[in-house]
Amino acid sequence: MKNKKIDPSSLLFTDKEETEPNELQKIEINLLLEGLYQMYGYDFRGYVWSSLSRRILHRMRAERLPTITALLEQVLHKQDFLERLLNDLSIQMTEMYRDPGFFAAFRSEVVPLLRNLPEIRIWHAGCATGEEVYSMAILMLEEGLAEKTRIYATDMNEKGLNAAKKGAFPLKKMQQYTKNYLKAGGKKAFSEYYTTDHQLAYFYPTLNENLIFGQHNLVTDSSFNEFHVVLCRNVMIYFDNDLQQKVHNLIYNSLVNGGFIGLGSKESLLCLPKGMQYEEFNSHERIYRKV
Repeated sequence: MKNKKIDPSSLLFTDKEETEPNELQKIEINLLLEGLYQMYGYDFRGYVWSSLSRRILHRMRAERLPTITALLEQVLHKQDFLERLLNDLSIQMTEMYRDPGFFAAFRSEVVPLLRNLPEIRIWHAGCATGEEVYSMAILMLEEGLAEKTRIYATDMNEKGLNAAKKGAFPLKKMQQYTKNYLKAGGKKAFSEYYTTDHQLAYFYPTLNENLIFGQHNLVTDSSFNEFHVVLCRNVMIYFDNDLQQKVHNLIYNSLVNGGFIGLGSKESLLCLPKGMQYEEFNSHERIYRKV
C-alpha cells in the first residue's frame, strides 16, 4: 500500500477547536478505541464517527494533551482519565417526559394492553441520569399499575446511574418538566411528586420501590430478562448500521411476543432486518410491537 504524505504542521497541538481529525489523528482514534475495548471492555468502535471523534478531540484539549496517543497513555494508566473520557463518550442527554407525545401515546394506547398482565416488566436501556425512568414510574403509578410493574433501568455509565438512583434533578428544570408532564397526560400537579431545596428537586422514595438500576452495556452485554416493554430512545442514533443491527437483535431477544419497543423521534427499525418482525403500533411516536 502506498504511504500517504502527511504535512507535519497539521499535527501540531493548538487551541483552535478543529471539528475534524486529521489523518494521523484518525489512526490514533482507532488505537484509542481498540485500547478501551482490549483493556476495559468498553466498545465504541461501532459508534458514529463524527460525534465520537469530536468528543475525543474535546477531551484531548481539555486535558491539555498534545496528541490522542498521549490521551490513550493516560487512559490506560489512570482511572480518573478513563472516567472523564467515558463521561464524554457515553451520551447523557435526557429530560423528564422527553417528547411528551410519546408518553401520551404510551399511556392511552399501550397501557390498556398491559393492564391484564399479572406482572409488567419494562426495560429502560441507556437510561442516562434517569429522568425518563422516573417519568415512566409516575405514569404507571397514575394508571394504578405501579405495584405489579418492575422497571429495569440500565446504562454503561456508572456516574449517570448513581445520579439516577438519587432521584434528584435540578430545580431550575422543573418548570419545563412540568410542561412536558402535562402534555404527556399527567393527572396531578407535578409538584406533588417531589420536595425541593434551593437547588434540587427530590422525587419521593416511593417511586424508587419498583425501580431496579444496573450497569449494562448494549454493545457488549447480553440479554438478562424477558420484557413486555423496552424503551431505548435516542440511543442508537449514535451507532453505525452494523451496531444498530446487533443491538436490535439483543432487544428483539429480550422482548416477549407481543411486546413493545419505543424508540426516539429520529429512530426507526423498519429498514433493519429485524424490522420485518415488528408492526408499526404508532408510527408517529416510534412505538413498534413484536409479532
